[in-house]
Amino acid sequence: MTARTILLRPALALSGALMLTSGALLGCTPTPVPVEQVQAKPRVLTTFTILADMANRVAGKHLQVESITRPGAEIHGYEPSPSDLRRAEGAQLVLVNGFGLERWADRFLSGLPDVQRVVLTEGIEPLPIAGDVAAGKPNPHAWMSPRLAEVYVENIRKAFSALDPAHAADFKRNAEAYRAELRALDNDLRRDLATLPPQHRLLATCEGAFSYLARDYGLTEAYLWPVNAESQVTPQRMARLIATVRERQVPAVFCESTVSAEAQKQVAAESGSRFAGVFFVDSLSPDGGPASSLLELQRHNVSTLVNGLKGR
Repeated sequence: MTARTILLRPALALSGALMLTSGALLGCTPTPVPVEQVQAKPRVLTTFTILADMANRVAGKHLQVESITRPGAEIHGYEPSPSDLRRAEGAQLVLVNGFGLERWADRFLSGLPDVQRVVLTEGIEPLPIAGDVAAGKPNPHAWMSPRLAEVYVENIRKAFSALDPAHAADFKRNAEAYRAELRALDNDLRRDLATLPPQHRLLATCEGAFSYLARDYGLTEAYLWPVNAESQVTPQRMARLIATVRERQVPAVFCESTVSAEAQKQVAAESGSRFAGVFFVDSLSPDGGPASSLLELQRHNVSTLVNGLKGR
């Protein structure tokens, strides 16, 4: 009995202390918690990292934006994981490129009928792929032109304003600021690419991902395959690119970060050119890399191109 009484006394003392503390807390005026911290932000998914970067610039602090694919992923033939599907179930909106790029996304989203999907190439006139098995299909890489990237931004703004009308003014302000940066980038690219000699204005890459950029900046495009989904290197494709590079005496060839550059290095060796570096097209680099945003991606690509074709 004595032992039981000894054990209870500290408990009674603690109980009294808790009552005093509770009373003191009840007497305090609680600090209001901002509504934005209480309410979960609407979740937006994008099919790849470049779209997520653009969407984050428009969203600001009001939306939670995530990419389904990770930096460095090859997005044409991506295979979603079960965790991707679980994340999508909590999203209110999915942003896709369109133009046949994310064929995997059609299957992925078919099981999520309640998640709204917005196609960001809406309003863009597609350039058809010129040859091979993909001839006539839309080239999906419209974001590679800063001018067309502005169309993406406007479509993102509209989608976000419909999703979260209370912050429509902020989305508009963010989109206008971002478009101004894209216009400045357009001027910079035009100035830098204008320094290339006419005979060297050939963009020789692994994937035909630069059709819109080439059209807008007066370049000619040549490649090993039209899109990464058709990335088989055939003897005919190899011979054709080697002949083009040799005939034009192009001093440098390039490849994209998400595919192997070995075939293009062979093109360089057999044509008398040189392999001059890697472009970022379908995916951003990880944070701290040379292409951690769309703006940095474009600057990296143009710097690599100009330096390569000038023999630097």
